[in-house]
Amino acid sequence: MGTFKYRAKKGPNDIIDSTIEADSKEEAIEKISQLGYLAMHIEKTDAADAMPLSKGGLFRLGVSKKRITVFTRQLSILLKSGVPILKALGVLAEQSENNYLKAVVNEIYGEIKKGRTLSAALEGYLKIFSPLYIALVRTGENSGTLDEALFRISEYRYRQEQIISNVRTALTYPLLMAVVGVGTVVFMLMFVMPKLLKIFTRLGQDLPLPTKILIAISHFLRQGWVWVGFVLLCVAIGLIIKYGMRSKKQKLMLSALKLRLPIFGEIFLKTELARFSRTLELLLKSGIQLLNAIRVSIPTLSNEMIREALRQGYSDIERGESVGRTLKRFPVFPKFMANLVSVGEESGRLEEVLEELTNTYERETDESVKIMTNLLEPIMILIMGIIIGGIIIAMLLPVFQINVVMN
Repeated sequence: MGTFKYRAKKGPNDIIDSTIEADSKEEAIEKISQLGYLAMHIEKTDAADAMPLSKGGLFRLGVSKKRITVFTRQLSILLKSGVPILKALGVLAEQSENNYLKAVVNEIYGEIKKGRTLSAALEGYLKIFSPLYIALVRTGENSGTLDEALFRISEYRYRQEQIISNVRTALTYPLLMAVVGVGTVVFMLMFVMPKLLKIFTRLGQDLPLPTKILIAISHFLRQGWVWVGFVLLCVAIGLIIKYGMRSKKQKLMLSALKLRLPIFGEIFLKTELARFSRTLELLLKSGIQLLNAIRVSIPTLSNEMIREALRQGYSDIERGESVGRTLKRFPVFPKFMANLVSVGEESGRLEEVLEELTNTYERETDESVKIMTNLLEPIMILIMGIIIGGIIIAMLLPVFQINVVMN
């Protein structure tokens, strides 16, 4: 992630100079466009020199998404209660326990005090306030309903966080079982098996094949280079995923792979479709035009394959093609979704249709997660039982042989 200085046209006679963070120059131009500006000049610069304290030094401390959601909800409540925006920001900065967020709110306070709007002040912090967030704030300012806009934002963010939390919670138990099971197997092979091996050696008899295989695995795991190699492999894979998958083609391949995963692929797809529908619905209900709403919605998605399909379809919609017909061109979007969107466009009830789609996909995601969890638990128990049972039998086979010989 780099920092880019840019000059852009905000209006016919309004030129702004600011900074933005992005992985590439092309992404920076796209983000500037999402803000509604026309980039005139852009160049990469040093983040430490281009940003003030809260955006540079303290920036690395970060702030959680949940804190931003709480901040948004509290600001909405204060404004709705009739508290002026400067006083509301001062109160929130004073009570904030996060140093970075406190610094950001204080700087936003200073910008507004100089005469800038809240949306303009937020534009310097795209790392924590997305273009979607800023677009909704700007719409609320223009319509005089900033408190309602902030409330809608906080509700939207809460729903998105809840979906992600449900998926993570559902996966925690099976993952914990897998870690404990693997740890148990490794412990038995590295510490229990060597002690039994000494006993088997003293007996001086030919060992059964399963026991020999188990001894070979145990010997392999007790080699120090194996674990060093395993750690290095994990680090290498992590670095490749984090820094290597940066080209558009690589991101598309990884995204396509995620969507094709058994069980999980369907959950990933429905989560993304629910997010897109919810975002588009929120923007349209806030009074943002359809084209701008689609453009702002695209960056909220995490799957590059779906994002690329929407980018390609955007130009068709811009030329006058309907959204539903455009979605039908791309196999990644279910026919059910495309047909329902077409019906919503024809009847003038697109917002209601998007809300229904969101509720449908969120409900199906919850059901899929529950089914997956209910299936994974017994499957994990069965697999670990078979593995551990096989190890125990392989350990006891020589003992059984001794009994047979003695009898």
